[in-house]
Amino acid sequence: MSRRKAREMAIQALFQLDFNSGANSDDALNSVFSEYEDINENTRLYAKSLVEGTCKNLAAIDEYISQLSREWKIDRMAGVDRNIARMAIYEMKYSDERLQPGVAINEAVELAKTFGTEDSGRFINGVLGSIVKNRELS
Repeated sequence: MSRRKAREMAIQALFQLDFNSGANSDDALNSVFSEYEDINENTRLYAKSLVEGTCKNLAAIDEYISQLSREWKIDRMAGVDRNIARMAIYEMKYSDERLQPGVAINEAVELAKTFGTEDSGRFINGVLGSIVKNRELS
């Protein structure tokens, strides 16, 4: 399996956590993992690091999103879009293995096309592009 598959699993877990305040990251991840066959250990570990890292830095990540998407309050964003943006920001700014913005944005847009609405890819590209344009990742 690939890092893209790990990101897909992480988004599913983050979405669960976003809408179920009683859940914890291990339960959410185990629920997602149970839907797949033959997940290798590297994929599991990367998905877990994405979920835990995003959750750990959630307040700061949400502040970035709120500052740069003034027309939309974070709680009014579609849940999938919100969590894809959160995870991409984590990968660009907080992860030990930080992704270059172009790579992170591309991965996030692809996730949005898979899990979001018809407009999700453009929305994610706009939000993340604003962050990069304003050099908020320094």
